[in-house]
Amino acid sequence: MRIVILSRNPKLYSTKRLVEAATKRKHEVIVVDHLKCDIVIEKKSPKIYYKGEYIENIDAIIPRIGASVTFYGTAVIRQFEMMKVFTSVSSIALTRSRDKLSSLQILARAGVGLPKTVFTNYTKDVEHVVESVGGAPLVLKLLEGTQGLGVVLAETKNAATSVLEAFNGLGARVIAQQFIKEAGGADIRAFVVDGKVIGAMKRQGKEGEFRSNLHRGGNATVIELTDEEEKTALKATKALGLGVAGVDMLQSSKGPLVLEVNSSPGLEGIEIATGKNIAKEIIRYLEIHVE
Repeated sequence: MRIVILSRNPKLYSTKRLVEAATKRKHEVIVVDHLKCDIVIEKKSPKIYYKGEYIENIDAIIPRIGASVTFYGTAVIRQFEMMKVFTSVSSIALTRSRDKLSSLQILARAGVGLPKTVFTNYTKDVEHVVESVGGAPLVLKLLEGTQGLGVVLAETKNAATSVLEAFNGLGARVIAQQFIKEAGGADIRAFVVDGKVIGAMKRQGKEGEFRSNLHRGGNATVIELTDEEEKTALKATKALGLGVAGVDMLQSSKGPLVLEVNSSPGLEGIEIATGKNIAKEIIRYLEIHVE
Protein backbone atom coordinates (compact mmCIF):
# COMPACT_ATOMS: atom_id res chain seq x y z
CA MET A 1 0.00 0.00 0.00
CA ARG A 2 0.87 3.65 -0.34
CA ILE A 3 0.06 5.30 2.98
CA VAL A 4 -0.02 8.99 3.84
CA ILE A 5 0.43 10.04 7.47
CA LEU A 6 -1.01 13.50 8.01
CA SER A 7 1.37 14.99 10.57
CA ARG A 8 2.96 18.40 10.98
CA ASN A 9 6.14 16.93 12.50
CA PRO A 10 7.76 13.70 11.22
CA LYS A 11 9.98 13.63 14.34
CA LEU A 12 7.08 13.11 16.77
CA TYR A 13 7.09 9.72 18.53
CA SER A 14 3.69 8.65 17.17
CA THR A 15 4.53 9.64 13.60
CA LYS A 16 7.92 7.88 13.69
CA ARG A 17 6.40 4.69 15.12
CA LEU A 18 3.70 4.58 12.44
CA VAL A 19 6.32 5.07 9.70
CA GLU A 20 8.45 2.26 11.20
CA ALA A 21 5.49 -0.13 11.52
CA ALA A 22 4.28 0.52 7.96
CA THR A 23 7.79 0.22 6.48
CA LYS A 24 8.37 -3.10 8.30
CA ARG A 25 5.21 -4.42 6.68
CA LYS A 26 6.56 -3.42 3.23
CA HIS A 27 4.32 -0.40 2.66
CA GLU A 28 5.39 2.91 1.12
CA VAL A 29 4.86 5.78 3.56
CA ILE A 30 4.73 9.53 2.99
CA VAL A 31 4.48 12.04 5.86
CA VAL A 32 2.44 15.05 4.73
CA ASP A 33 1.97 18.32 6.61
CA HIS A 34 -1.78 18.85 6.20
CA LEU A 35 -1.45 22.62 6.71
CA LYS A 36 0.70 22.82 3.57
CA CYS A 37 -1.80 20.99 1.37
CA ASP A 38 -3.81 22.86 -1.27
CA ILE A 39 -7.27 21.46 -1.84
CA VAL A 40 -8.42 21.54 -5.46
CA ILE A 41 -12.19 21.20 -5.67
CA GLU A 42 -13.55 20.25 -9.06
CA LYS A 43 -16.50 18.18 -10.27
CA LYS A 44 -15.55 14.48 -10.33
CA SER A 45 -11.87 15.37 -10.03
CA PRO A 46 -10.85 16.20 -6.43
CA LYS A 47 -7.11 16.71 -5.97
CA ILE A 48 -4.58 17.58 -3.28
CA TYR A 49 -1.51 19.62 -4.21
CA TYR A 50 1.53 19.36 -1.93
CA LYS A 51 5.08 20.68 -2.35
CA GLY A 52 4.86 21.21 -6.09
CA GLU A 53 2.96 18.08 -7.10
CA TYR A 54 -0.37 16.33 -6.82
CA ILE A 55 -0.71 13.52 -4.28
CA GLU A 56 -1.96 10.51 -6.25
CA ASN A 57 -2.41 6.73 -6.01
CA ILE A 58 -2.81 6.68 -2.22
CA ASP A 59 -4.49 3.65 -0.62
CA ALA A 60 -4.94 4.91 2.95
CA ILE A 61 -4.27 7.83 5.27
CA ILE A 62 -3.64 8.07 9.01
CA PRO A 63 -4.64 11.53 10.29
CA ARG A 64 -2.63 12.91 13.21
CA ILE A 65 -4.48 16.22 13.45
CA GLY A 66 -3.79 18.57 16.35
CA ALA A 67 -6.77 20.17 18.10
CA SER A 68 -5.70 23.70 17.11
CA VAL A 69 -5.91 22.89 13.37
CA THR A 70 -9.04 20.73 13.36
CA PHE A 71 -10.85 22.88 10.77
CA TYR A 72 -8.23 22.62 8.01
CA GLY A 73 -7.14 19.11 8.97
CA THR A 74 -10.74 17.92 8.61
CA ALA A 75 -10.98 19.56 5.19
CA VAL A 76 -7.87 17.67 4.01
CA ILE A 77 -9.25 14.34 5.31
CA ARG A 78 -12.57 15.06 3.55
CA GLN A 79 -10.71 15.68 0.29
CA PHE A 80 -8.93 12.31 0.55
CA GLU A 81 -12.33 10.71 1.22
CA MET A 82 -13.62 12.33 -1.98
CA MET A 83 -10.64 10.73 -3.73
CA LYS A 84 -11.89 7.32 -2.45
CA VAL A 85 -8.95 6.90 -0.04
CA PHE A 86 -9.52 4.92 3.17
CA THR A 87 -8.85 6.85 6.38
CA SER A 88 -8.27 5.49 9.88
CA VAL A 89 -10.30 8.43 11.23
CA SER A 90 -13.13 9.84 9.11
CA SER A 91 -13.67 13.58 8.77
CA ILE A 92 -17.12 13.33 10.40
CA ALA A 93 -15.81 11.31 13.37
CA LEU A 94 -12.94 13.76 13.90
CA THR A 95 -15.35 16.71 13.92
CA ARG A 96 -17.67 14.93 16.37
CA SER A 97 -14.89 14.01 18.78
CA ARG A 98 -13.30 17.47 18.78
CA ASP A 99 -16.50 19.26 19.76
CA LYS A 100 -16.52 18.54 23.51
CA LEU A 101 -20.15 19.53 23.99
CA SER A 102 -21.49 17.68 20.96
CA SER A 103 -19.48 14.55 21.77
CA LEU A 104 -20.84 14.45 25.33
CA GLN A 105 -24.40 14.76 23.97
CA ILE A 106 -23.78 11.91 21.50
CA LEU A 107 -22.27 9.71 24.24
CA ALA A 108 -25.14 10.43 26.63
CA ARG A 109 -27.67 9.51 23.94
CA ALA A 110 -25.80 6.24 23.34
CA GLY A 111 -26.11 5.33 27.03
CA VAL A 112 -22.45 5.88 27.93
CA GLY A 113 -21.72 6.75 31.59
CA LEU A 114 -20.51 10.34 32.06
CA PRO A 115 -19.80 12.69 34.97
CA LYS A 116 -22.81 15.01 35.37
CA THR A 117 -22.15 18.00 33.10
CA VAL A 118 -23.72 21.46 32.67
CA PHE A 119 -23.23 23.92 29.80
CA THR A 120 -24.88 27.33 29.66
CA ASN A 121 -24.96 30.37 27.41
CA TYR A 122 -23.12 32.73 29.80
CA THR A 123 -25.80 32.49 32.49
CA LYS A 124 -25.72 34.99 35.35
CA ASP A 125 -27.12 32.32 37.66
CA VAL A 126 -23.74 30.64 38.20
CA GLU A 127 -24.80 29.31 41.60
CA HIS A 128 -27.41 27.13 39.89
CA VAL A 129 -24.70 25.69 37.61
CA VAL A 130 -22.61 24.74 40.65
CA GLU A 131 -25.58 23.12 42.38
CA SER A 132 -26.60 21.24 39.22
CA VAL A 133 -23.39 19.19 39.18
CA GLY A 134 -23.59 18.37 42.88
CA GLY A 135 -21.88 21.42 44.35
CA ALA A 136 -18.19 21.95 45.12
CA PRO A 137 -15.67 20.65 44.45
CA LEU A 138 -16.34 20.63 40.71
CA VAL A 139 -14.31 20.72 37.51
CA LEU A 140 -14.52 23.58 35.01
CA LYS A 141 -13.26 22.98 31.47
CA LEU A 142 -12.74 25.29 28.52
CA LEU A 143 -14.39 23.75 25.46
CA GLU A 144 -11.21 24.37 23.44
CA GLY A 145 -8.74 23.04 26.04
CA THR A 146 -6.39 20.08 25.37
CA GLN A 147 -3.85 18.00 27.30
CA GLY A 148 -5.21 19.22 30.63
CA LEU A 149 -4.88 22.93 29.75
CA GLY A 150 -7.97 25.02 30.46
CA VAL A 151 -9.12 22.63 33.22
CA VAL A 152 -9.71 24.02 36.72
CA LEU A 153 -10.69 22.28 39.96
CA ALA A 154 -12.87 24.65 41.99
CA GLU A 155 -12.73 23.35 45.56
CA THR A 156 -15.33 25.67 47.10
CA LYS A 157 -18.63 27.17 45.96
CA ASN A 158 -17.15 30.69 46.12
CA ALA A 159 -14.16 29.66 44.00
CA ALA A 160 -16.46 27.98 41.46
CA THR A 161 -18.78 30.97 41.10
CA SER A 162 -15.80 33.36 40.81
CA VAL A 163 -14.15 31.28 38.07
CA LEU A 164 -17.43 30.88 36.16
CA GLU A 165 -18.08 34.63 36.33
CA ALA A 166 -14.54 35.33 35.13
CA PHE A 167 -14.87 32.92 32.18
CA ASN A 168 -18.26 34.43 31.32
CA GLY A 169 -16.77 37.92 31.43
CA LEU A 170 -14.06 36.86 28.99
CA GLY A 171 -16.62 35.29 26.65
CA ALA A 172 -14.98 31.88 27.12
CA ARG A 173 -17.12 28.78 26.56
CA VAL A 174 -16.88 26.50 29.57
CA ILE A 175 -18.55 23.36 30.88
CA ALA A 176 -19.02 22.50 34.55
CA GLN A 177 -18.56 18.87 35.48
CA GLN A 178 -19.06 16.76 38.58
CA PHE A 179 -15.82 16.00 40.45
CA ILE A 180 -15.32 12.26 40.97
CA LYS A 181 -13.43 12.16 44.27
CA GLU A 182 -13.04 8.38 44.40
CA ALA A 183 -11.00 8.43 41.16
CA GLY A 184 -8.14 9.80 43.28
CA GLY A 185 -6.56 11.93 40.53
CA ALA A 186 -6.26 8.93 38.19
CA ASP A 187 -7.95 7.95 34.97
CA ILE A 188 -7.85 5.08 32.51
CA ARG A 189 -7.04 5.31 28.82
CA ALA A 190 -8.29 2.45 26.68
CA PHE A 191 -6.77 2.35 23.20
CA VAL A 192 -9.30 1.08 20.65
CA VAL A 193 -8.51 -0.02 17.10
CA ASP A 194 -11.18 -1.40 14.76
CA GLY A 195 -13.68 -2.21 17.49
CA LYS A 196 -11.20 -3.90 19.87
CA VAL A 197 -9.39 -2.65 22.97
CA ILE A 198 -5.75 -3.41 22.19
CA GLY A 199 -4.18 -1.82 25.26
CA ALA A 200 -5.07 0.08 28.42
CA MET A 201 -3.17 2.11 30.98
CA LYS A 202 -3.96 3.83 34.25
CA ARG A 203 -2.64 7.38 34.45
CA GLN A 204 -1.99 8.85 37.90
CA GLY A 205 -1.57 12.59 38.39
CA LYS A 206 1.48 13.77 40.29
CA GLU A 207 1.00 14.56 43.98
CA GLY A 208 -1.39 17.46 44.52
CA GLU A 209 -2.54 17.36 40.88
CA PHE A 210 -6.06 16.18 39.97
CA ARG A 211 -5.29 16.05 36.24
CA SER A 212 -3.71 12.77 35.18
CA ASN A 213 -2.41 13.84 31.74
CA LEU A 214 1.11 12.59 31.02
CA HIS A 215 1.85 16.05 29.58
CA ARG A 216 1.17 17.43 33.08
CA GLY A 217 3.73 15.16 34.75
CA GLY A 218 1.52 12.14 35.44
CA ASN A 219 2.75 8.55 35.19
CA ALA A 220 1.23 5.52 33.48
CA THR A 221 1.03 1.82 34.32
CA VAL A 222 -0.55 -1.09 32.46
CA ILE A 223 -4.04 -2.10 33.61
CA GLU A 224 -6.46 -4.88 32.75
CA LEU A 225 -9.92 -3.46 32.14
CA THR A 226 -13.03 -4.88 33.75
CA ASP A 227 -15.73 -6.13 31.38
CA GLU A 228 -17.78 -3.01 32.09
CA GLU A 229 -14.84 -0.70 31.36
CA GLU A 230 -14.11 -2.50 28.09
CA LYS A 231 -17.78 -2.34 27.02
CA THR A 232 -17.91 1.37 27.87
CA ALA A 233 -14.78 2.12 25.81
CA LEU A 234 -16.15 0.24 22.80
CA LYS A 235 -19.61 1.80 23.09
CA ALA A 236 -18.11 5.31 23.25
CA THR A 237 -15.86 4.70 20.24
CA LYS A 238 -18.73 3.25 18.21
CA ALA A 239 -21.07 6.14 19.11
CA LEU A 240 -18.58 8.66 17.67
CA GLY A 241 -17.76 6.48 14.64
CA LEU A 242 -14.03 6.26 15.32
CA GLY A 243 -11.81 3.49 13.96
CA VAL A 244 -8.87 4.49 16.16
CA ALA A 245 -9.42 6.18 19.51
CA GLY A 246 -8.15 6.74 23.03
CA VAL A 247 -11.04 6.59 25.49
CA ASP A 248 -10.40 8.36 28.79
CA MET A 249 -12.48 7.08 31.72
CA LEU A 250 -12.75 7.56 35.46
CA GLN A 251 -13.34 4.71 37.88
CA SER A 252 -16.30 5.74 40.03
CA SER A 253 -18.72 4.20 42.50
CA LYS A 254 -21.28 4.24 39.65
CA GLY A 255 -18.98 2.37 37.26
CA PRO A 256 -16.77 3.76 34.46
CA LEU A 257 -17.46 7.36 33.43
CA VAL A 258 -16.11 8.66 30.11
CA LEU A 259 -14.30 12.01 30.20
CA GLU A 260 -13.28 12.25 26.55
CA VAL A 261 -12.72 10.24 23.40
CA ASN A 262 -9.50 11.27 21.66
CA SER A 263 -9.37 10.84 17.88
CA SER A 264 -5.59 11.38 17.60
CA PRO A 265 -4.32 9.57 20.71
CA GLY A 266 -0.56 9.58 21.29
CA LEU A 267 1.27 6.25 21.08
CA GLU A 268 4.22 6.90 23.38
CA GLY A 269 2.49 6.56 26.75
CA ILE A 270 0.42 3.52 25.83
CA GLU A 271 3.27 1.65 24.10
CA ILE A 272 5.68 2.22 26.99
CA ALA A 273 3.10 1.32 29.65
CA THR A 274 1.78 -1.82 27.93
CA GLY A 275 4.85 -2.93 25.97
CA LYS A 276 2.56 -3.50 22.99
CA ASN A 277 3.21 -2.51 19.39
CA ILE A 278 0.16 -0.26 18.97
CA ALA A 279 1.50 1.27 15.74
CA LYS A 280 1.54 -2.19 14.12
CA GLU A 281 -2.13 -2.72 15.07
CA ILE A 282 -3.08 0.54 13.35
CA ILE A 283 -1.27 -0.51 10.16
CA ARG A 284 -3.00 -3.92 10.28
CA TYR A 285 -6.31 -2.08 10.57
CA LEU A 286 -5.55 -0.27 7.31
CA GLU A 287 -4.51 -3.52 5.60
CA ILE A 288 -7.79 -5.25 6.50
CA HIS A 289 -10.01 -2.41 5.32
CA VAL A 290 -8.12 -1.47 2.17
CA GLU A 291 -8.11 -5.10 1.02
